Amino acid sequence: MLGKSLPALGVALAIVLAAGAATAADRGDRLDRFRDLATSRLALAQILDTEASADAYREIYAVLDDEIVESLASGGPFASLEFLQDRLDSFADVWGGASLRLVRAGGLLIGAFVLDERSANSVRVYGRLGSEGPALLSAVYREGRPTVWVLPGGRDAALVVAWEGAPSGWGTRPLRVELLRRTGDGMRVAWSSTDVLGDDLHARTWSVRGADVRIRYELRYPGWAPGCEGQTEVEDVYRVTPGAGVSRVARQEHDAWHRELHTAVGRLAAALAAGDEPALVALVPDRVLRGRLPATLRPEPTCEAREGAGGEAVTVAAAADRQPWTLTFRRQGVRWRLTGAVRVLQ
Repeated sequence: MLGKSLPALGVALAIVLAAGAATAADRGDRLDRFRDLATSRLALAQILDTEASADAYREIYAVLDDEIVESLASGGPFASLEFLQDRLDSFADVWGGASLRLVRAGGLLIGAFVLDERSANSVRVYGRLGSEGPALLSAVYREGRPTVWVLPGGRDAALVVAWEGAPSGWGTRPLRVELLRRTGDGMRVAWSSTDVLGDDLHARTWSVRGADVRIRYELRYPGWAPGCEGQTEVEDVYRVTPGAGVSRVARQEHDAWHRELHTAVGRLAAALAAGDEPALVALVPDRVLRGRLPATLRPEPTCEAREGAGGEAVTVAAAADRQPWTLTFRRQGVRWRLTGAVRVLQ
């Protein structure tokens, strides 16, 4: 009996080894294919924004999808997060500009993939597609570098994705934050920061702790100028609640004085242009000073100079008929008043 079973065992072992060799060959072929695409078409795609570039990105993602789906279908160690991440690191090493990171969320595998700093980056969701087995379930494409947080929850937890743009040079960068939830066989964007903060959000800091998303961001208002210190910023906290979506639970303003000051500066310019004497009296109590102000006086988009230990006086640049002025405002109670104006001689 043993003599008859040995040939059968040998045949079975040969089949397993052959299948393993075929799988390894497929993986090697995909890595070679990725290398060819990266060194030829991907390099060109980052220079030229053309339809051919979009085709190159689609082909590259197809290679990555095949690699992940085949590994998941193989099961065992091939489907482990460690093995898959090691494989993707091999692909990323081929193209130095790539970042290919994976996380698990319940029964799903989430990929945060960066191919360049533009719109070719993607968050991809893999899992079982009914009776068909492992498959790509959803893919989201955005500008910026995606970072994924898996929120505490049920078997297939919700995801928070932050898409970070290039830094501005003064500590902020473009940011989009999205909540992805499981729907049927895939995931969809259930909430986006663009819904409440618009699509021109520039954030200084952000974090995800538990179910809370905290974002501190710039406000763009009359008087705001790029790179100036002490300008008004807002910090919001948004909470993800199962079954109830996302809601803002806290808001704090930082350096609110700056926006309040420039509200007063804007009212001054409007009152001068309109000859609104009551408004001018409220903003410039000194009658002699009021009489020296030209009707064409307008603020200039430059950084202010704060004076005094507490910054109780602020000098603002202005101009009238191409002649520069400096305006000094002081806070009196809860309001800002103009207390000095000097025409700068050229």
